[in-house]
Amino acid sequence: MAEYRKIREKHTLLEICKQPDLATEVTLQPIKAHGVDAAILFADILLPLEPMGAPFEFAAGEGPVIHEPIRDRKGVEQLRVIDPHEGLGYVLEAITSIRRELDGKTPLIGFAGAPFTLASYLIEGGKSSQFSKTKGLMYGEPELWAQLMTKLSEVVKRFLLAQIEAGAQAVQVFDSWVGQLSPADYREFIQPYLRPVFAALEPSGVPVIHFGTDTSTLLELQKETGGTVIGADWRIPLDVVRARLGSGVAVQGNLDPNLLSAPRERLHAGVRSVLAAAGPAPGHIFNLGHGIMPHVPPAAVTEVTDLVHSLTQK
Repeated sequence: MAEYRKIREKHTLLEICKQPDLATEVTLQPIKAHGVDAAILFADILLPLEPMGAPFEFAAGEGPVIHEPIRDRKGVEQLRVIDPHEGLGYVLEAITSIRRELDGKTPLIGFAGAPFTLASYLIEGGKSSQFSKTKGLMYGEPELWAQLMTKLSEVVKRFLLAQIEAGAQAVQVFDSWVGQLSPADYREFIQPYLRPVFAALEPSGVPVIHFGTDTSTLLELQKETGGTVIGADWRIPLDVVRARLGSGVAVQGNLDPNLLSAPRERLHAGVRSVLAAAGPAPGHIFNLGHGIMPHVPPAAVTEVTDLVHSLTQK
């Protein structure tokens, strides 16, 4: 969005995250421009790592870079389990500010990175395609893995509860890279640490979205782990997702983000296909299967929003 790019000319991504007035402004931009049904807090999934003792930066063309990757017992032991009110107070302040600006007209979604996704960034030192270092520690030193994941899950739990306390009306757990794991590995190395996060959020009564990418083999395990909504990416039709998950959870998804830059007819066909697969039953949040990419024309987002509203209006 041009409005966002204008702000980025003067501020880094982290500066925007850490200044509640800027985070508020950027969060509201898509609401004003596109008329979407919910605001999503402008933040980053890696924010808890810095106060935990693992500073990072966003390198041009590379994405996030962890200054000192965590790969041994000393590194894991030095990570702090933080109080989000102390280390991440600026996020909570932004939530309060955004809720005030939204004035009850549009709900606000908060979010956090899941323990595995945070662990993978910590261990790899940034993005990865094979996750060999992460899996090496997971397979080779399961006790150390347990120590790391226990710390991360506690921080994620505290952070999400604090967001709800600050005013978030729904929260989303982003497990962006968990699709790299087999079902057996998920059950052994992920579920014991992620389950307590969802269990702690349940008494709040706030909807919790459980999101991952490339998770077609993990859907049942995700439902078993927790969440009131299960997100699916474009690799699996939503009617298949609904059939496999059964009752008791809503679904979110799952337009391929690349369709936003496709010809208009193809884009409209993709939207209609997602809605048809989701079916008329309640409990579907129309969304992309992953994030919007920089080359996408913003007008396409407005067009999709308007089309979904027109096709699903009760």
